[in-house]
Amino acid sequence: MVASDSFAEFLREQLAPLGRVTLRRMFGKTGAFCDGVMFGMVTDNMLYLRLDDRNRAAFEEALSSPLLSYEKKGSTIDLAFCRAPERLFDEPDELVAWARLALEAARRVAAKRKRLTSRAVTSRA
Repeated sequence: MVASDSFAEFLREQLAPLGRVTLRRMFGKTGAFCDGVMFGMVTDNMLYLRLDDRNRAAFEEALSSPLLSYEKKGSTIDLAFCRAPERLFDEPDELVAWARLALEAARRVAAKRKRLTSRAVTSRA
């Protein structure tokens, strides 16, 4: 389920220190973007943040909950997004700090994809 209008507005306000935060509906969920990079997803008004090997230790508290996932052909596919702890919504500075770590991870993922795409194009030439 996508983010409600009120939750989306709350996130935009709380995460404004990151930069230009936008939310866009996609795949039955809501993607959270900063400057065009997706650092989070919202489903059922729960925020999930981008996870990678470099921020995994910082997000240890969040890893006690299941990762964001979806079903495909009878299998569960885990996505690299962990649920932000509820307490962060009462601690705006810490919410921004966690979101910043997720944004850094999202930028690393985007850079890696760009490198892989560049190699694929170069190898076809």
